[in-house]
Amino acid sequence: MRPLDWISHSLPSTLRGKLLLFSLAVVVLPISLTGYLLEREGRQALVHEKSEKLFGLTRLLDVHLGPGFDPLLADTGVAAGDRGAAVRALSGRLTPFTDMIAGANPGVGVGYYSKALNAIITYGPSRDYSATVGTSIPPEHPGWHVLESGKQALESGRQVRGFILNAMLPIVRDGTVIGYIWANELSDDVERQAAAMDRAVLTVSLGGILLGLTLTQVLAHGVGRDIRHIIDGLLRMRGDLGEPIQPLPGEFGAIALEVNAMARALLDARSLTENILHSIADGVIAVDRAGQVTALNPAAEAMLGIAAADVIGRPYELLFKPDGRFASPLLDTLKTGRQHVGVTLDFPGTRQTLHLTVSSSVLRDSHGEAIGAVVVLKDLTEQQRLRTQVMRADRLAALGELVAGLAHEVRNPLTSIRGFMQFLESSDDVAEWQRYAPLIVRQVDSLNRLVTELLEFGRPRPPAFHPVQLNDLIREVSLLAGRKSNARIALHLAPDLPLVEADGEALKQVMLNLIINAIQATSETGGITIATASTVQDRREAIVTVADDGEGIAPENLDKVFDPFFSTKPQGTGLGLAMAHRIVDAHHGTITIASRPQSGTTVTLRIPFVHSQTVDA
Repeated sequence: MRPLDWISHSLPSTLRGKLLLFSLAVVVLPISLTGYLLEREGRQALVHEKSEKLFGLTRLLDVHLGPGFDPLLADTGVAAGDRGAAVRALSGRLTPFTDMIAGANPGVGVGYYSKALNAIITYGPSRDYSATVGTSIPPEHPGWHVLESGKQALESGRQVRGFILNAMLPIVRDGTVIGYIWANELSDDVERQAAAMDRAVLTVSLGGILLGLTLTQVLAHGVGRDIRHIIDGLLRMRGDLGEPIQPLPGEFGAIALEVNAMARALLDARSLTENILHSIADGVIAVDRAGQVTALNPAAEAMLGIAAADVIGRPYELLFKPDGRFASPLLDTLKTGRQHVGVTLDFPGTRQTLHLTVSSSVLRDSHGEAIGAVVVLKDLTEQQRLRTQVMRADRLAALGELVAGLAHEVRNPLTSIRGFMQFLESSDDVAEWQRYAPLIVRQVDSLNRLVTELLEFGRPRPPAFHPVQLNDLIREVSLLAGRKSNARIALHLAPDLPLVEADGEALKQVMLNLIINAIQATSETGGITIATASTVQDRREAIVTVADDGEGIAPENLDKVFDPFFSTKPQGTGLGLAMAHRIVDAHHGTITIASRPQSGTTVTLRIPFVHSQTVDA
């Protein structure tokens, strides 16, 4: 486990525990550290103060000594060679002053040491340390370092009078160290003062820590109480969003107000959503991850003929017939996560089969996790029935137009034939018969051609689909049609045009009709442009355009060009474009016409490609 993870797992789980731990970090530790620093700095300050005091006493003794030991000894008349007498003489002269200094500073010991005599000259207070006069310091005594280096020193440890803090000042006369002066104080005295200071610091620190912990405990108790109040309010809201959290003082009160505002907003949103679901005409059904129905709006109830209370919590499959062999988009979305949009299907309901448009999608929670699926049902049953009636009416209307057009087309040749036959009925002239017989034959041929095209239009054969290269088909048809006219035909064919799945012979008929119409619409020197391309983004279909610079089509006739028997040409039957439209529809494509008078006409075909460009031979 990583250190950060270990620390996070080791922290208390409650806010109260975290506040107490936080108080330890921000109260106990700083106060403890401050107390330690105060104690250390106070001890150092105490030692510094003692050392300054002791060195001050040594400097007083140094001033009192005057020129040195030798001049003072000369005044006594004692010979320098007699060590014992010299020590006693010097001690007699210096002891009163050292006793005075020691008496003025209780607990302090002061004295002189002569390097030449290698002896303690005086040690005050003399009543306590007179026995040391005349003795020499041991070799390990730090006084030797002062005598040799000529530098003052402060030592702490066991010396002549025990554990002391000893300040030693070298006696320098004429550049020569002739001895040293000391002033010391027992360490017990220093420790007593330091201990008193430590107790004061410890008392203040403990008081601060206890006060901080007490205040933290009070604060944690208040925070925990307010948090418990908010948690209880949230638990009540889980069952009823309309029950607000009672207001609190301070920041927690502001939190409670915001939570209440959010609950009201959520309640309003839920009410709005429920109103929308109850108001929309489309059926909405939601299921959980197990496929159990969790919601059903009134439109779905009316559509399926069931009550929401009877199906909530039950499997979604119970809403349709078990033997209906129904591939449910909702269950597929629930299983695979795939979204379905605008799928038209027949829903085998328990009461009747419905014609629906279905859209399904995954339901997710606030973290993006799937919690179920929802389906929107749009009932097209009535629309389908109306559409069927409209289509039937359209077919009857088209049949009426077809019959009217057919009657018109048949009446003209029959009228001509009847007139010729009435004229020839009373004529015995062979020349008259020879003159009018070809005219009668042409009228009969016209009727025969009309019947042939009508049969082709009325009984279309199913297309035989196979891979077709449109560019090759267009070259062939344009070459064939171009021999019958002087019009200029320009080809702009896309070199990378994929194959299309089509009936080549049927498309040849479409292209031939379009090219012939373009030739007839242009002058003898007119121009016709045939181009191919594919859709830029998805390359799902081929685009063929046939454009001419002829006379164009009047706006009022554009909507009629695909109607049977509609033609603006004197000899036209009006079935060519109608047949082309039917053939393109059979290929699941589209055909559109754009034209303006005297500005030419452009016909656009869109034919789907094959799914793969690799075709078996």
